[in-house]
Amino acid sequence: MLKYVIKRILMIIPVVLAVSFIVFFIMDFVPSDPAVTALGDGATEEQLEYYRETHGLNDPLVVRYVRYMGGILHGDMGTSYANNQQVWDLFFAKFPNTLRLAVASVVVTVVLSIPLGVIAAVKENTWVDTVCSTLSFIGLAMPNFWLGLLLIMLFAVNLGLLPSTGADGFASLILPAITCGTGNMAALTRITRSSMLDVLKQDYLRTARAKGQSESKIITHHAFKNAQIPVVTQIGIQMSTLIGGAVLTERVFAWPGVGAFLVDSIQKSDFEVVTGFVIMLAIFVSIVLLIVDVLYAFMDPRIKAQYARS
Repeated sequence: MLKYVIKRILMIIPVVLAVSFIVFFIMDFVPSDPAVTALGDGATEEQLEYYRETHGLNDPLVVRYVRYMGGILHGDMGTSYANNQQVWDLFFAKFPNTLRLAVASVVVTVVLSIPLGVIAAVKENTWVDTVCSTLSFIGLAMPNFWLGLLLIMLFAVNLGLLPSTGADGFASLILPAITCGTGNMAALTRITRSSMLDVLKQDYLRTARAKGQSESKIITHHAFKNAQIPVVTQIGIQMSTLIGGAVLTERVFAWPGVGAFLVDSIQKSDFEVVTGFVIMLAIFVSIVLLIVDVLYAFMDPRIKAQYARS
């Protein structure tokens, strides 16, 4: 098991290399000048050219890429062209807010979706199944920015119960988490329902019923326990997506996270920030997927045995 974890950690290295080179390659074709971003529109051509030369912006793409990756190995992710701050410091100033939002959104999704999926599977092809499926698709049918604006109008403007913007305390997290969480309800509910339906048809559940076990114990202790691997996979995917940045939600609620700041940096052609942020997000997404893989072994002994053999 330990060897497998180490192997997966080492696999992050080629992912980071590939992501960083792709970002470097794409940003090199963006029709903008980092020197103008750093010095402003009032800078003379001589000042711009001096900045490009001293910061290596005139060097070939491969040379700049190798120099940048060498800096990362020494803990230097560069300096933002727009505000002259270290990219490392900027990322970790924004990332905790994104992580808080991602975790809270996943909690909302799990609390709403898993019960709906389980109930829909147990009551298959009944009106209960139809209602549960319909409720789960409400979040998918409503765009995040529209749902977020509705929640702001209701709870912040009309009722005055919750703040509409910022990241000051738990209260400011509720509306963004609900906005993101309900948007992911449909996928997780559908996966839960489908996985439960497969398990409910297995012979060992009929055996459990024949032994006189209660239906609630059969559903919670036997059926859902063996149906949770696809559910955990979907939760991991949603967590990875949210860590990548819930841009629309962060925009609507003025949430100071990674996604909104990354979009602003792209608009400003702040190449150092864009490259550094994307690399760090790729690392954290890889870590989330690694955690999901490790959880498989704890949920299914057969998978743990495969890890041991490999």
